[in-house]
Amino acid sequence: MDLEEKLRILGAAARFDVTCSTSGGRRLRYADRPESAALPGVYYTWSEDGRCLPLLKILLSNRCVFDCAYCVNRASARRPRASFTPDEVADITMAYYRRRLVRGLFLSSGVWGNANHTMEKLLLTARKLREERGFKGYIHLKVIPGASAELVREAGLYADRLSVNIELPTPESLRLVAPDKSLEDILGPMAEITRNMEAYCEEGKVSAKAPPYLPAGQTTQLIVGATPEDDLRIMELAERLYRDFDLRRIYYSAFIPVNEDPRLPPLAEPPLLREHRLYQADWLVRRYGFRVGELLDDSHPFLEEDLDPKSAWALRNLQYFPVEVNTADYEELVRVPGIGLRSARRIVAFRRQHSLDFQSLARIGVAMRRARYFITCNGRYCFGGRFEERTIRGHIARSFRCEAGENSRRGQLSLLDWGVGEDPPRSRAKEALTEEEGCAQRLPTTEDVLIAACGEI
Repeated sequence: MDLEEKLRILGAAARFDVTCSTSGGRRLRYADRPESAALPGVYYTWSEDGRCLPLLKILLSNRCVFDCAYCVNRASARRPRASFTPDEVADITMAYYRRRLVRGLFLSSGVWGNANHTMEKLLLTARKLREERGFKGYIHLKVIPGASAELVREAGLYADRLSVNIELPTPESLRLVAPDKSLEDILGPMAEITRNMEAYCEEGKVSAKAPPYLPAGQTTQLIVGATPEDDLRIMELAERLYRDFDLRRIYYSAFIPVNEDPRLPPLAEPPLLREHRLYQADWLVRRYGFRVGELLDDSHPFLEEDLDPKSAWALRNLQYFPVEVNTADYEELVRVPGIGLRSARRIVAFRRQHSLDFQSLARIGVAMRRARYFITCNGRYCFGGRFEERTIRGHIARSFRCEAGENSRRGQLSLLDWGVGEDPPRSRAKEALTEEEGCAQRLPTTEDVLIAACGEI
């Protein structure tokens, strides 16, 4: 098999390894780009400052000894198989990089032989790129579950980011649809990465010669909708993973049926709107100071489809509203639907000079179509209706359904055409490049996706 055919097969096989909650426009998705046949394996990504950048995303091999029911590369799947050598990946990466076709490499693999053998090949590829080829671009390596601690430690010296896919929310689900994997084999490398990052960080404090270790941290990916767990269970797991392993991000991937298997649910379409809501809830927990128990509980185990998580929380806690924007502190402001982190900082800064009215709030970036139900300006309530849950919920839900239908008819603004949870941070150091692809079939409102894209949730 020639190198071009390998690249076509292994570039397409990597498309389900999602590592981003945002994307560019519809024109940039791998499957839709007319130039994708000319540049197999090239996916577009988003940097921290909002630039759209190309990344080479491929598998080292799509041969796999595991037979996970949800995976396109499962052992029993009948599809063309191919494998790269480390030198071939290094040659392709450098050829693309020198021609400025890509800015980095995302490299994963099926479990080829066993975990350590596969991890050794991934590590050898990264080492060749850094030491023999002088590659200065971004490298994201997937860690194979069950790989040895020494291989995991060494991988962090060459990669900017490592990730171990947790895949499913519970051990029971793993045993059901991925019986070859165990939670211990997944959490073990995660814990090793965390210990290594802490150790190298301490070493860097006492010695300027300490090597950098994983500047972009570690992430994981979780499949949504392949098993029956509710959103409460998923978000409780996310909260534990962020606390115990200092993860940079958890990426939620709507389950896309690619295999026929009685263990999998018969979905008519991927649960993309549910994925969208999980990203929003995740963002609230990580950046806005919410606890999972505030957003979900046993009586509300699923996030609402017609309302974003912050609006749903506000409607269940109307005793905290309406908030007077000219006197409320920062922590109160960021809990108002439609006011994000940047908007709250601007409100606090601008009101030192003069009092704010509704027009001023709109000009500084507040999403008034959401915020108007929950705020007052100088004692004046913006919404003309009654301040009660039923009335406000009806207005917000009606707006969501109307705009979703309009966007669906126009074929615009799919869920993955805009971000689903965060604004491009400006003040933090550069993190890893991010990427994603997919086809949205369930649409949020125009306001919903725009607010999510700029962090105003």
